[in-house]
Amino acid sequence: LNDNSNKLKQLSRGDILEGEVVDINNGAVIVDVGYKSEGIVAGRELKSDTLDWTKLKPGDKVLVYVVKPEDDKGQLILSIRRTQQASAWLSLENAKKNNEVVEAVVVESNNGGLIVEIGKGIRGFIPTSQLDAARVYANGVRQVGKDISSKVQKRLNSLIGEKIKTRIIELDREKNRIILSEKMVTQARDIEKRAETLKKVKEGDVLEGTISGITPFGVFVNAQGLEGLVHLSEISWDKVEDIGALYSVGDKVKVMVIGLSDGGKRVAYSIKRLQDDPWAQAISKYKIGDVVDGVVQKVVPYGAFV
Repeated sequence: LNDNSNKLKQLSRGDILEGEVVDINNGAVIVDVGYKSEGIVAGRELKSDTLDWTKLKPGDKVLVYVVKPEDDKGQLILSIRRTQQASAWLSLENAKKNNEVVEAVVVESNNGGLIVEIGKGIRGFIPTSQLDAARVYANGVRQVGKDISSKVQKRLNSLIGEKIKTRIIELDREKNRIILSEKMVTQARDIEKRAETLKKVKEGDVLEGTISGITPFGVFVNAQGLEGLVHLSEISWDKVEDIGALYSVGDKVKVMVIGLSDGGKRVAYSIKRLQDDPWAQAISKYKIGDVVDGVVQKVVPYGAFV
């Protein structure tokens, strides 16, 4: 790999090359990489999961990473540990390029989010805003008010040790900075789930869903990835004065599909159609021709309401 006759080879930080072990002295490995001076691998730069440096001997070939072509003393500083890291970074760069899912293990939490490990010695950060809301907030809804931040922090602390599937937002090897997102995985999953549901769903079908939003004109329900509106008139057979008294975001609810248009962009659900119509029950005991007692409630020019 190296032309050892050229002792003035130019090296840059980040270069990975093969060298030959010259000596092992005082916990440091001296390596010849065909540079103007021999390189030194010492301290934590010796640690590697794939190579036990204590078993190295003069003459052995070893793959090293250039940390500094020259330090303050003019020495070439090398690393065995970072050859392993370099290949891991390469994998991460490919994962970002191909938008692949990267598994991360939570090792620490702070006010801003989670510190995770995504490879031996390689750590990344998931901001709270990039975590799936269901992990962080009660009922998956962002909240405001007193003591909310301490509740969020408690939830983040409880995630230590968990594996989280993420995608890479930002990758900067020079700054050792990796920003990850769980949302990018879950949202993509939701899109796939929605497409699957749309393929098979039709009007009249009954789906299990979760209330995802409450408005003055009805509630939004996400059923198997397909979000739709239960209009105020379709919530109950009774008059609904206060939707918030009946439902909260995150509640599980069964809905009937009563409208599908624009390729699934507009979806109408009903809750009341899965309940018995009280009017139908009330009139079931009567038939035309029956004579019954009644109370006059209102008299108008064209008749009387009884």
